[in-house]
Amino acid sequence: MDKIKFTFEETGENVVFCVLGNTQVNEVAYILVVDENEIEDEDMTAYILKATEADDMDIIYEIVDNDEELSVVVPILEKFLDDFEIEL
Repeated sequence: MDKIKFTFEETGENVVFCVLGNTQVNEVAYILVVDENEIEDEDMTAYILKATEADDMDIIYEIVDNDEELSVVVPILEKFLDDFEIEL
């Protein structure tokens, strides 16, 4: 399972996320992630991240919180995740 390091802008907190799935919508990359410390939890908190920038070394992601955008991306990601149900 792929992992990424994410830094929350508001707090500066660093978290390592496990990537559960990914998709692309209108040439924008999205990933579904969960904190690596919660990966075994039944009711884990997952986030959908959107790639906003990329350079040779890093991809910059931001958390998707727009309901309209989520309503498009969530059904696509759910198709790839047999054992997961995404609740908004």
